[in-house]
Amino acid sequence: MFGRRDKAQRPSGRHSDEALRLVKVSKSYGEGESAVRALDGVSLSLPRGTFTAVMGPSGSGKTTLLQCAAGLERPDSGIVMVAGEEMSKGSEAELTKFRRRRIGFVFQQYNLLPTLTVAQNTILPLKLAGRRIDKAKARSVLEQVGLGGRLKHRPDELSGGQRQRVAIARALVTEPAVVFADEPTGALDIRSARDVLRLLQEAVRVHGRTVVMVTHDPVAASYADSVVFLADGRLAGHMQRPTVDAVAERLAHLGDDINGHDYAAQGV
Repeated sequence: MFGRRDKAQRPSGRHSDEALRLVKVSKSYGEGESAVRALDGVSLSLPRGTFTAVMGPSGSGKTTLLQCAAGLERPDSGIVMVAGEEMSKGSEAELTKFRRRRIGFVFQQYNLLPTLTVAQNTILPLKLAGRRIDKAKARSVLEQVGLGGRLKHRPDELSGGQRQRVAIARALVTEPAVVFADEPTGALDIRSARDVLRLLQEAVRVHGRTVVMVTHDPVAASYADSVVFLADGRLAGHMQRPTVDAVAERLAHLGDDINGHDYAAQGV
């Protein structure tokens, strides 16, 4: 649906098959006795062309993990690498440039500009990055997500599911190394949520993108290739080929055996 993978675009280097690598990433908020350690030395590696769900109870660190991995927050310590490039160094301007070049975002509340049309919202990341605007490509991506007939509509003329489709098209048009999705189905009805999850699946399986999705929903997680579980800011396990029942069961016992294993070597 999104076109075929281009094997020639595979990056070179020791970790050429990695889309995302975190090495002992830690992040705390506050100071002194009131400080909260949101991430505690998290290490993991996600291969290119995979769909990973990140799950855990409230306060487990899953949102902080996404923010640090996506360059929205700087970790206190540790290394974040996207497509073989270290992201956690440099100035704020350099970090912003890196995000615009390497990362796509899909948020729960869509984050579309209400005064722009569907087509204008989709090409906005290209404009912000100072890249050439390929309107034909943007139109093609919108057609692929089922919005070819809505190019001139504004967000308030769309349903919630359609708005999230625009957000997915916007995330994909820059051809990012990783797409981060933060509770992308949280504001949608069941049918629209299913459609959005299938689009994310196809972005991975057909187009070769890498998707990292934070979710609290076992049904949403079952669309992923694997699930990473967090508890108290630490990795608490992972699951390949998740099912709704297996994820729900694992969540019910999360924290029973929290460990500090380095999942990088396991290809989570």
